[in-house]
Amino acid sequence: IGLSALPGTGKTTLGLLINRLSLKMNIKVSVVSMDDFYLPFSEMNKAIKDNPWNVSRGFPGSHSISLIEESILEWKYTGKFNYPVFDKSLRNGMGDRSSWKIDFPEIIILEGWFLGVNQISSHEISKEKIKPSLNPLEIKYRSKIQNNLKDYLKIWNLIEKIWQIKPKEFSYMDYWKSYQENEMLKIKGNALVDNHLRNFIRMLNCSIPQQSFNEIKSRYVIILNKNRELISADLNI
Repeated sequence: IGLSALPGTGKTTLGLLINRLSLKMNIKVSVVSMDDFYLPFSEMNKAIKDNPWNVSRGFPGSHSISLIEESILEWKYTGKFNYPVFDKSLRNGMGDRSSWKIDFPEIIILEGWFLGVNQISSHEISKEKIKPSLNPLEIKYRSKIQNNLKDYLKIWNLIEKIWQIKPKEFSYMDYWKSYQENEMLKIKGNALVDNHLRNFIRMLNCSIPQQSFNEIKSRYVIILNKNRELISADLNI
C-alpha cells in the first residue's frame, strides 16, 4: 500500500496509529518512509548538486530507486523485508543511513510526500501560478526533476493501491511543515529553522508542479482543512 501525503499532513502519526492497531488485530504491518531510502551521503551530494533551493534532500532523484525495488521484490518473493534507516541528524543535518532493519510483515505501507506522482505535460506546467514566480534556475532544475520522476514509475507499479491525503488548498502545507519543524525542535532540539526551513518549503512548492498531486491514481482520497480535520473521504473505483 502506498500512502501519499504532503509534509506535515500527518503521515508519520497515521503510520504509528496503524502499527498500534495492527498489533491489536494480530496483523504484521511495516510502515516505512521513502525517506529511509535516501541515497547514502556520498551519492546524495552528486544527486542534489546545484539545486536552486540549496536543500540536502527531499525531491525526486534523491532516493535509491533500485534499493526500494529490490527490497519490495525480496519481500514479495520471500516474506523478508530488509530496508535501511536514514538518520536526518547525522553529518550536521545532512543525514545518512544509520542502520538496517529486517521485518517479516504481511502488509507493507510505503509513505512519501510525492508517492504516486508522475510526469506532467508542459501545458499543465505553464498554467501553474506560483508566488513568487519560478526563476530561471528553478525552471531548469524542475525539468531535471520531471525526468527523474520516470525512474519512480517502477516503484509505483509495485504498489497495489494508494491512499492519498490532500489539503483542500495546497498552501496549507506551508503552515503544516513549519509547525512540524517547530515541534521537532522543541522535542529533539534539531529541526529545519529560519532560512533552511524557508528554502525547504520553497522546494516543496516548486520542485513538482502542484497539479501533479491531483493526478495521482489513488484508490482512496481524504481531503483535510487547514486544521487537518476531515472534509471528505472518497473511494475511486
